[in-house]
Amino acid sequence: MMTEKTLNVRWGVVFLIVLCTLLSRLIAPATGINELYNFSPLGATALFGAAYFARPWMAFAAPLLSLWVSNLLLDNVFFSQHYDGFSWFSNWEVYAVFALIIVLGKYLLVKVNASRVILASLFSSVLFFLLTNFAVWQSGSLYAPTSAGLAACYTAALPFFKNTLQSDLLFSGLLFSGMEWVKRSYPGLVILQKSA
Repeated sequence: MMTEKTLNVRWGVVFLIVLCTLLSRLIAPATGINELYNFSPLGATALFGAAYFARPWMAFAAPLLSLWVSNLLLDNVFFSQHYDGFSWFSNWEVYAVFALIIVLGKYLLVKVNASRVILASLFSSVLFFLLTNFAVWQSGSLYAPTSAGLAACYTAALPFFKNTLQSDLLFSGLLFSGMEWVKRSYPGLVILQKSA
């Protein structure tokens, strides 16, 4: 039986995941350390939500809310010179890719174990790299609409892919192993039950 305290702790954990994900996306532009771009727990959060949140809307809410709020700050504080006025929503293709990762994560992580988490993490990193950079190329604003332009786009994105890959593996490991520890140590605080 769920008590009010348990419910508050569960929402507290969700809030903490959203906050950490949001703040991690601000580190690179705030510090000027370009090597940290795309190093965030966003992909891992998407997979974690897919695996553990019983209600589908919650699986989508944590990563997409993190993405939206951090984009508000990124677009209107750090990159405001690229927008005419206040930007409420940008880069719809990134939201679409994370939504796709969540849907696929529901199938890839129907049973959670280390090998499935690693496979899902690698798959989501590759999917994000391929689809978002294809969208950048297709926009026609940075690269020629040719196969050479597409190759140049993917080549230019390789350093970001390394960060995506590393952060997806690292944060997936932390989130999923942390959840396994919570399930064993504090079963009453488990954020989700697939049967719920």
